[in-house]
Amino acid sequence: MSGIVVQRRSLLLGTAVLALTPAVAGATSDLGKAAPLFTAPDSNGKTWSLAELRGRIVVLETTNHECPYVGKHYRSGNMQAQQREAAAQGVTWLTVAASAPGKQGYVTAAQANDLTKTRDAAPAAVLLDPESKIAHAYGATVTPHMYIIDASGMLVYKGGIDSIATTDVDDIPRAKQYVRAALGEVLAGKPVTDASTRPYGCTLKYANSA
Repeated sequence: MSGIVVQRRSLLLGTAVLALTPAVAGATSDLGKAAPLFTAPDSNGKTWSLAELRGRIVVLETTNHECPYVGKHYRSGNMQAQQREAAAQGVTWLTVAASAPGKQGYVTAAQANDLTKTRDAAPAAVLLDPESKIAHAYGATVTPHMYIIDASGMLVYKGGIDSIATTDVDDIPRAKQYVRAALGEVLAGKPVTDASTRPYGCTLKYANSA
């Protein structure tokens, strides 16, 4: 009964629609295969290319600062902590701002930088993806939708940041930390135990979405 209450509470969030669907059918982000290549500018004008990051582990985090599910992990400091943990281990963490212009969560370069500063976030970069090209290539459906690419360029994780699909920060300590655990396994040279998990969050604001 309590699970039903939690799910109902999470669904009553106006424009922040809970999406518990798998990646888009036909998406090219297949586990164990080469991750879709991309080239995109960051909020400081630098161009990032996944091909040029070969040899490094990469984390992709789709974001929408107006989404309460994203807010849960930033208000608590959980996202920032994981970004810093990853950086300390030589992992390149890229936050992808993929909302289309005019849609919830869209940011300019200046707004992205301001958010990074005010939230004390620590990604290697915030990629600007206003045409949602990266998001489409990976089949992202929600924010935050998380991906891990190993040093050989293979996609080894996709799904949620953790296991409890609510906006309540008190649930974070009780949740299974999927991304943190997966990164630990990749860094140790082990296969990822939970390689594909259920993503949760706000529906990603593509140009043709509501």
